[in-house]
Amino acid sequence: MTITPELAHTLYVLGAIALLVVSSFLTRATYFLFGDRLPLSEGMRRALRYAPTAALAGIVVPEILPWVAGQGPVFDIRIVAVIIAVLLFLRTRSAVLIIVGGMVALWLLQAIF
Repeated sequence: MTITPELAHTLYVLGAIALLVVSSFLTRATYFLFGDRLPLSEGMRRALRYAPTAALAGIVVPEILPWVAGQGPVFDIRIVAVIIAVLLFLRTRSAVLIIVGGMVALWLLQAIF
């Protein structure tokens, strides 16, 4: 059986995915299995409190401020929808309203522009 370039590429991608799955599982399972025996320091616990916020910012910011090589961030209607959603949240403190209001603002802005 000869391995074609397409098959080699597919096997490479599947192998990379498998290694990522195994490494992700091992790093998470290790903490669950040995977390009681290896307690985290207070400084590490304080630092880990910011991990979800940092991950969310890492996902949201590139989505609302897409970066174009050589030009920097590109401003479009998504940033306006985000500003509207944040203003709604500051006024009402409602998580549901921020989602609904932000999406309605985005859809209206897309329809207008």
